[in-house]
Amino acid sequence: MNTKDLASAIIHRHMAFKPATAVSSSAYVWIEDAQGKQYMDASGGAAVSCLGHAHPEVLAAMHQQIDKLAYAHTSFFTTDVAETLAQQLVQHAPAGLDRAYFVSGGSEAVEAALKMARQYFVEIGQPQRKHFIARKQSYHGNTLGALAVGGNAWRRAQFEPLLIDVTHVSACYAYRDQTPDETPAAYGQRLVRELSDAIDNLGGDKVIAFVAETVGAPQQVCCRLLRVTLKVCVSCATSTAFCLSWTRSCAVWAARVACTPVSKRVSHLTC
Repeated sequence: MNTKDLASAIIHRHMAFKPATAVSSSAYVWIEDAQGKQYMDASGGAAVSCLGHAHPEVLAAMHQQIDKLAYAHTSFFTTDVAETLAQQLVQHAPAGLDRAYFVSGGSEAVEAALKMARQYFVEIGQPQRKHFIARKQSYHGNTLGALAVGGNAWRRAQFEPLLIDVTHVSACYAYRDQTPDETPAAYGQRLVRELSDAIDNLGGDKVIAFVAETVGAPQQVCCRLLRVTLKVCVSCATSTAFCLSWTRSCAVWAARVACTPVSKRVSHLTC
């Protein structure tokens, strides 16, 4: 069927116009459209892909696997390739993160993290925990749970009545929010106090997790502030819960639990 003259049946991201039709890719970074125009995909699409385009090793691995097994439902089966990938992920993960859960994308990864964290506390007899804390202007995905913990007001506005109630604290945004007379350390401590106050206002034994964006390339400038703030855990008198969506990709780590007295919430990390 020749689709050139047909109206698109796809709900595109922009309803006013149809995007260019990509027809091929080559040399790791190039995409070519139907008119022969080439585009350098310098950011990996939405800046979440690191595999590039038409890499021969990637293509060979895909063909090798699909020739052997294309699909097996995880309710009934595991596979050697999934087990190998999980081992590789946890070997490079921070200490204490020793399991991987595979999903189809970043939004689903965040949804899984939120649900796992909630279920963890239900299973250990703390069903009163129901609150999440996250940062303003953060982005965690477009599904309802991920949108709720996200702090971007423009994305949330039309869906606000459908979202769970989440407390949002200030973003790590020294460029806009650090005052002229504040050192980076003092600015970080101010954010820590805000998070600690939010925990106290909600009740430490009623909070499930603090959800934070991890340090990617655009956030490297915040590293010194994160040394302070990422050490802050959601605390009650005897324990803390820390839920972190490590990466918006196909793996997610959900709940990490540690004993941290309230008096030791504020301390420094080493990058």
